[in-house]
Amino acid sequence: MKQIDHSKLKAKPETEDFSGKYEDENFVSKFLVDSYFKSVQKLLDKVKDINSSHEIGCGEGRSTVRLNKMVSKLTASEYVNKLVDEAKKNNPTLNIFQESVYELTYEDTSIDLVFLLEVLEHLDYPENALEEIKRISKKYLILGVPREPLWRFLNMCRFKYLKDLGNTPGHLNHWSKKAIIKLVEKKFGKVIAVESPIPWTIILAEKRN
Repeated sequence: MKQIDHSKLKAKPETEDFSGKYEDENFVSKFLVDSYFKSVQKLLDKVKDINSSHEIGCGEGRSTVRLNKMVSKLTASEYVNKLVDEAKKNNPTLNIFQESVYELTYEDTSIDLVFLLEVLEHLDYPENALEEIKRISKKYLILGVPREPLWRFLNMCRFKYLKDLGNTPGHLNHWSKKAIIKLVEKKFGKVIAVESPIPWTIILAEKRN
C-alpha cells in the first residue's frame, strides 16, 4: 500500500473537538445520538460469531463506552495521543492504543468486526483507509458517515457554518447514501444492511476476499 506522509495531510485531527455531540445535553442532540447507536445495535443484531471487535478513531472514547455494552472483546485506537489518554480514562478496562488508520497494528484477517464511526469524512485518503481496514478485518465492517447533503442543510437550518455552506470544520469528504455504499462495495465488500438515522448513513458490510 502507498505510504502516507502524515505531515502533508489536510486533516488535522489534533486541532478538532470530537467530543461535543456526546457531551451536549440538548434534548434533540441526545435523541439523535441515541438513535445513532440504536441503529448500530440493529446492525450488530444481524451478525453472528463476533469474537473480536476493534474501533478505529475512537476520539475521547465516548463512543467506545457505548460499543463496549454491545460487543465483547472490544479494543479501540486513536491517532491523536492526547485523545488516547482521555479514551483510556473513559474506558479503564479496555485496551486502547495509538495508531493511524493508514497503518493499523493488527495482523491480516485478525479482527472479526471493525467499527469506523464518523471518521472517514475526515480523511485525506478514504480509499486507502478502507483498504487497510479490509486487511485486518476477518468478516465485517460497520461504518458511519454524515448523510449529505442533509447534514449541511441541517447545519444551515441551525445557523451553523454558514460561510462554509453548512460544512462542519474538518469534513473533507461528503457522501450521499448511494455514494458511500458504492465506495464501501468497491474497497471492502458486500453491503448487507444499511441504517439511516437522521442525519447519518450507517453501513454493515461483509468482507470480500
